[in-house]
Amino acid sequence: MRNQGQGHIRGKRRRKGRELKFDLGRDPVTGKRRIRYHSVRGTKKEAARELTRLLAAASTGEHIDPSKITLGEFLDRWERDWAAVNVSPKTQERYGELLRKHVRQHIGGVLLQKLRPVHLAELYAKLSRDTGLAPRTILHVHRVLHRALGHAGQWGLVRQNVAKLVDPSRVPATEIAILRSDELAMLERLRGRALYPIAITALGTGMRRGELVALRWQDVDLDRGVIRVEQSLEATKGRLRFKSPKTKYGRRSIAIPASLVAELHGHQKGPARATAGPGARHSTARWARIRDVERQAPPPGRPHQGMEGRHGGDRAPEDHPPQPPPHSRFPANRGRARRADD
Repeated sequence: MRNQGQGHIRGKRRRKGRELKFDLGRDPVTGKRRIRYHSVRGTKKEAARELTRLLAAASTGEHIDPSKITLGEFLDRWERDWAAVNVSPKTQERYGELLRKHVRQHIGGVLLQKLRPVHLAELYAKLSRDTGLAPRTILHVHRVLHRALGHAGQWGLVRQNVAKLVDPSRVPATEIAILRSDELAMLERLRGRALYPIAITALGTGMRRGELVALRWQDVDLDRGVIRVEQSLEATKGRLRFKSPKTKYGRRSIAIPASLVAELHGHQKGPARATAGPGARHSTARWARIRDVERQAPPPGRPHQGMEGRHGGDRAPEDHPPQPPPHSRFPANRGRARRADD
């Protein structure tokens, strides 16, 4: 199929897709004709549209020769054109951080089409050996590269995803430390503070921090003893936003014990009622002041310390509530909690 005499789709569909051949005109320096080839997945009609796009880009000087794109340049385009519109702002922020800190400065100058598995293997070894990066973080770097290079293959920039051929460092299995009974006694010192209902709900349900601070009374049915997880609060640089769970499994109903039902009944009827909202089913007010969350949002995995805000009454500023020991975490009930609708 010819297109204005400048390019065509070559032969039949191949295993890697359809191959396009097009002419970029003569090189202004050498005078030689610049013939380029490009693979594209999809139907013949989709290939024709891609050929038209490439020829239009070439005519306006916007065409970029895939053979000259560096990994860093491709990642810039991938973050702008794919990540920015297909993942949440928090995920995009994390992708950018991993690529900026651990990829671009080491192998960002390598030509994308010259990238080999050995480059990634050397990168992971260097991150582990020279920077002391944790195996789990190296695994996250690998996953981002795997996703990005997968799109490079779909876009016809590379023939294979070299990340598929590399195994990152194995992440050691770790057992989550559960709070001991003597450590749970510290909850009594939190009683009366805005943090108390958040802490006991976390212990009773295993909900994530973002899910806890986004919880509304309309999501709580104390008569049935059920909490419905419908949304989460996501904190990125400079802004907060409420979002729906990532998957259908994230949107779930959790059966809560009678002890937690009693505590939440007391919280609903107590002095915190003005903050929590007037009713268990109809109020959309949050349990905590969102501006306190925005002011002190610790990294994921650490106990939240900013939700007590100014609800401490006449307590002195230096009288901080006790914090869980650094080795302890709330129970990981998310995967094994009994679902109320089972």
